[in-house]
Amino acid sequence: MGSTLLAIDIGSTDVTAIIAKNDLDYKINILGTGIEASDGINKGLITNIELASKSIQNAVLKARRSTSEPIESTVVAISGSYTKGIRSMGSVNVPNGIITEHEINQVMQMALYNATIVPEYEVVHVLPIFFKVDDSADVDNPLNMNGARLEVSVYIVTAKRTALTNLKSAFKESNIEITNFVLNGYATAISVLDEQQNKFGSLVINIGSTTTEFVCYKGSSILYTDFIPVGSNHITNDLSVMLHTPHNAAELIKIKYGSLLSNNSEDDQLAIKKIKIPRIGDEQVTEEISLVDIRNIIHARVEETLILVKQKLSRSGIADNLDAGIVITGGMSKLKGIRELATLVFENQPVKVANPKNIKNGYMNFDDSAMATIVGLLFYSLDKNRNFELDSNKKLRRKIIEKKAIPKEEAREIQRDVRQPGNKSNVDIKLKTEDPTQLPKISKTNKGKGMARFWNKVSEWF
Repeated sequence: MGSTLLAIDIGSTDVTAIIAKNDLDYKINILGTGIEASDGINKGLITNIELASKSIQNAVLKARRSTSEPIESTVVAISGSYTKGIRSMGSVNVPNGIITEHEINQVMQMALYNATIVPEYEVVHVLPIFFKVDDSADVDNPLNMNGARLEVSVYIVTAKRTALTNLKSAFKESNIEITNFVLNGYATAISVLDEQQNKFGSLVINIGSTTTEFVCYKGSSILYTDFIPVGSNHITNDLSVMLHTPHNAAELIKIKYGSLLSNNSEDDQLAIKKIKIPRIGDEQVTEEISLVDIRNIIHARVEETLILVKQKLSRSGIADNLDAGIVITGGMSKLKGIRELATLVFENQPVKVANPKNIKNGYMNFDDSAMATIVGLLFYSLDKNRNFELDSNKKLRRKIIEKKAIPKEEAREIQRDVRQPGNKSNVDIKLKTEDPTQLPKISKTNKGKGMARFWNKVSEWF
C-alpha cells in the first residue's frame, strides 16, 4: 500500500487540498478533502505570502478533519504562467546488453545535462518524447530490451526559481514541506485524456478563472506548453464594465444567462428577452438589458481567448501532432456552446469538452471540469501505471510494483509450519510488520557478545 499523499491545486479562485493513498488493490482511496477561497494569489503567482499561506493552511485543515493519517509526501500544481519548455537529447552505452532502470535514468540525466537551462529557472519535469535502442524506430518503453546503445528525446519543463521559492515560503508558513511540483497543464492532460487521445496526440486547453493554459500531449509526454493571461473572470469584468453593474451581479449574470449559442431556436421564442440588473453606485436602481447584448459581450471575450490560443499554436509548429483534436476543460468550459465556437475557430478540428476521470469517494464529486488539475495530481502520484520521467527533484520516477497479499488460509498454513517444533526450514517470513518507532530487540547471543566486548574495552582502559 502506498504512502499518504497531500495534493494541492492553488488556483486564483480556490485552493483545493486532497489527502489520498492507494488501497490494498492499488486503487486511489480519498481520505479527506478541503476547499478554501484563494487569497494572496493572482494568475498562479503568490502576491502575498501571508494571505496565501492562510488559504493553504485552511484548505489542508479541512482535509485533515476526516483523517489522522500522517502525510508522507506533498505534490503541488504550478501555473504555466512562469514556466518555459525546451527540448534536448541524450545517449548512453548499454554495457550489459540489457536496458534496466539504471540506463534509463542515465540517458535522461544525460539529456538534462545537454540542455541549456536559463540560470533563473529550475527543472520541474524531464519527460521522454521517445527512446531509441540502437538503430530501431521510436520506442515507448525500453525497459528490459536488448541493445548496445540507448537514446532519448525529452521535453524539459522549467519554472522561475523566484516563483517556486515564494510557493515554498507560503507552505513553510503552514508547516508543510513540498515533495514535488507538477505543471498544471500536465496534470490536467493526465486527468482528462483517454487512451486514444493520448496515443494520437491532443491539445488540452484548461480555461481557469484568470489564466488559460494549454499543452500538446502525445504518447504520455508534452510536446509543447504555453499560456495566456485570460480566463473566465475577464468575462465577469467585461460584463461589469460594459453594463455598469456591480462585479457580483455580473458574475451571477454570467453563470445564469451565459451562452454562446445563437438565439434562433424555437425555445428562445418563449424565453425571456431582457433581464433587470442593478447599477453601480445605486443598486436599488435597476435597468433592463437585452440577453442578446449580454451574450455578445461573452461571445467576444471567449472567441478572443480561443483565437489567441490558436495563434500561439500556429507559431509553435506542432499543430500536425493533434490527430485526436482538441479537449477543453476548466471553469469556462461549462459555457453553453463553447464546443461549437471552438470548432469554428480551430477550423473543424475535432473538439471535445471533457471532465476528469471520476474517482469514486464519499467526500466530493470529481466529475467536474474545475477539478481536472487536482485529479491529475492524484493520478500523477498514485497511478501504478506511471511513466518514466525525472521529477522536480531530478529523480527517476519508477513504476509502482504491486505486492500480492498472501491469502489468509495460506498465511495460517505457513504460520503453523513455522511454529512446528523441530522445523528447520530456512523460510524467513514476517507475518507482522515491525514498528519502525521501536528499537529492535537484542537476542541473548548478541547481548552476551555485546556485553563481553564492553567489559573487554573497560579492562583496556584501566
